[in-house]
Parts: sequence; structure tokens; C-alpha cells
Amino acid sequence: MGKNPYSDLPKSAFWKTGVAQENPYAIEGIYKKKFKIPPKARIATAGSCFAQHISRYLKKNGYNLLDVEPPPPGLPKNLHQMFGFSMYSARYGNIYTVRQLLQLAKEAAGEWAPQNYIWKKKGKFYDALRPAVEPGGLDTSEEVTEHRKFHISRVKELFKNLDFFIFTLGLTEMWVHKDSGTVYPTSPGTLAGDFDGDIFEFQNPHFGFINNDMSEFVQVLRRIRGGRDFKMILTVSPVPLTATASERHVLAATMYSKSTLRSIAGLWADKPFVDYFPSYELVTNPRMSSCGFSHNLRSVRDETVETVMKHFFAEHPIIKSISKSSNSQRSLPQKIDDVQCEEALLEAFGK
Repeated sequence: MGKNPYSDLPKSAFWKTGVAQENPYAIEGIYKKKFKIPPKARIATAGSCFAQHISRYLKKNGYNLLDVEPPPPGLPKNLHQMFGFSMYSARYGNIYTVRQLLQLAKEAAGEWAPQNYIWKKKGKFYDALRPAVEPGGLDTSEEVTEHRKFHISRVKELFKNLDFFIFTLGLTEMWVHKDSGTVYPTSPGTLAGDFDGDIFEFQNPHFGFINNDMSEFVQVLRRIRGGRDFKMILTVSPVPLTATASERHVLAATMYSKSTLRSIAGLWADKPFVDYFPSYELVTNPRMSSCGFSHNLRSVRDETVETVMKHFFAEHPIIKSISKSSNSQRSLPQKIDDVQCEEALLEAFGK
């Protein structure tokens, strides 16, 4: 057989040797870092539910994970996550879509203000842009406004000071306030608020729309930072949709969402300041079959998360392993079931 472009490629380039015959728990060559993360680099994390695992492991392994909204000293550690603390680098809860991320950055930059973001439930008031951080709600709408002002001031400081931003893309589907374009992490009428089809609409944007949002986010972040450079690591959540409002089968809707987001991440990873970490591929690898997920075929198993993060730390070595008994470690979710995910609540509406 004559020489051809495939003759000297490594085994990772072929399905047989790179997947079918490979150990799914230690896939050689699946991730090669584009740049180093220095020990003192200031890291911010955000994204969908799966991103909570990344935050936990970074902190556990000694990386300088920023937290601009730490829990108050009097709040018991077992309640931190319930109130949105210690999940990410700020108390913004899950950010499922790029449009949500863009909104947050523009609000922090003073370039945009949300509309219709105070929702009610049983006489209590909620911030619709992070409805799970106050599970019992607040007593007045004014309290919601003041809490949000403080939150946004902290997010602005976070964006100013980070060196690395790790973002996990989760969903394409979103619920939108028709008049203002405000996007929410969950549909009105689930955690709080009331759904009205004349006020809210479902959107499932295409690649170009999401790519434009990502581009604008980067521009806004640079403005907040006064033009200072930063680096970004993108991942795609392997967690399937709990439910879809797209009128497609949920399996097809999940594939559309994840394929679109993976394409976005791939496009941006071609840029010198952006890297891509293949958490999605590691979990959904067919060599794993369905054993990467729990019995519901949606929640990622503890062992699978461990495998994913081993691949990450094979390229970004552990700086210092923090003892399980340390306060910083115990303030983070320890099990898959502890991860807070508003979208998962849609399961309750299934027939």
C-alpha cells in the first residue's frame, strides 16, 4: 500500500484504535492543553449544572478559584448550595445559554438592564434571573432589586479581575420576555412566576445567533476589563435535556442543542485565547455505552465525573490537593445528587 495522508497518523486519529479498542477511562490524546494555567492565575467559572463539578475539582486541587460572593459566616455549610453559594465564582446560579451570559456581562458593564425579572410565588418575591438562590423568596420586590444590585457589583469585580474564564455551554432552548428580550434560566411558572403566552415566548436559536452572542460577550468583557487580555476554556455539558418545548422528540432536541453548542465551542477554540476541554465527548463516548450516566440516563455518575476531571488534570497538574476535612472542600457539593439544576425540575411535569 502506497504512502497517503493517513499512513503516519497516531492511533487517536482512527476510530478502531482511538475509541473501539481504547480504555474509555483513560483515552490517550483526547485532550492536549493549548496553554498553561499558572498556580496563581485567577479563575472564574460559570455555566450549566455540569460546570459545578468543574468548580469543585478546581478548588479541591488547589487552583485559585475566585469567589466574589462567599457565604456569610453564620450560614451552615450544609445550606451553602441551597442558597446559591460556593457553586460558582459568583452567586449567579446556573447560566445555561450564551445569551444569559451576555446579558450578565452587559448588565455588569452598565449597558443593559433586565425587564420583568421580579416574579412572585405564594406572596414571596424572586429574582427571575437566578430564581433558585433564595429558595424561600424575599419579602418585597425592593429587596430583590437591592440584592441584584449587590450581585451585579460583585460580578463586575469578578470580570475585572479574572485571568481565566471557564464556561460550560448547556442549552440552546430558552424562555424570553417578548417586549425586552430578557432571557431566563427557566420557564416562568416552574420555580416562580406565572406563564403567559402573550408575555413570554420560547426560542431555540441557531448557530449564527449563538455565535454572535459569544462574540458580543467577549467584546463586553474586554470593555469591562479596559482591554486587558484573558483566556477562556470552553466545555459542553454532556447532560441531556430534561424536557423540550421545541415540539421535537427530546432525544432529537438534545442532539440539536449539544451539536450546535459543540460547534460553537469548536469554532471559538480555533482562536488563540480559547481552549476546548472535551467533557462532552468523554461522557457520551459510545465505548462507555450508557454506564457514564445514572439510572435516569441523564445524571452523570460520580465515577464518570472523576474520569473526566482526571483527563483535565493530566494536562493541568494538581497544584495542591486540599484535605477532605478542610472548610473550603466541605463547602462544595460532594456528590452528583448535590448538584443544583433548575432544569431538572421539569421532570416533575412529565406524564
